[in-house]
Amino acid sequence: MVFPADFELVRLERLHARTSFDCGEPLVTDWLQSKALQHQDKRLSVTKVLLAPTGRIAGFYSLAIGQVDFSDLPSELARKLPRRALPIAVLAWLGVDLHFQRQRIGQCLVAQALKDCDVAGQTFAFIAVVIDCVNENAKSFYRQWDFAELPGHPFRLFLSAKTLAAIAKGS
Repeated sequence: MVFPADFELVRLERLHARTSFDCGEPLVTDWLQSKALQHQDKRLSVTKVLLAPTGRIAGFYSLAIGQVDFSDLPSELARKLPRRALPIAVLAWLGVDLHFQRQRIGQCLVAQALKDCDVAGQTFAFIAVVIDCVNENAKSFYRQWDFAELPGHPFRLFLSAKTLAAIAKGS
C-alpha cells in the first residue's frame, strides 16, 4: 500500500496542527489533540502522523509495547509459551481525518504500522500485535487484517507474530 503522492509520514512534533484534526470519533480525536504528544514525551508510545501537502494531519497511528497475561490468550497461541505476562506490540490508536476518509488512508496507515511492528520485532521480541477497538466499526476494520478476538475480550483483537511475519513477507 502506498500513501497518496506528496503525503509524508513523520513522527509527531509539537509544531503539527493537532487541534484541526477530527476523525469523527471523539476518543480518537482527543487522543491525538491532547495526549499523544505527552505520551510520546514520556516514552510511553510513539505517534506517526501522515501530513497532507498542506501540512494538515490526514491520519495517524500510535504504537507502544505492553504485556498480556498468558491466561488471556487463545489456546492455540498460548501453547508452548511460558505461563506469565508476555510481551506484545500495541497498535494503541489510529485515526483518519474526516476530510481524508474513504481514500484508503486507514488501510495504508495500518499496513505501515504493522510494517513498523515487524521491523521492531527483529530487535524486540513480542508474541502478538494487540489493539483495543473503540467500537464495532473499528473492530470490523481490523478484522480484514486477520486480527482475531482475544477470548473474553470482544473488543481486544490480536494478530500473532507469526501472522505478522507472513503479512510482512507478502508485502
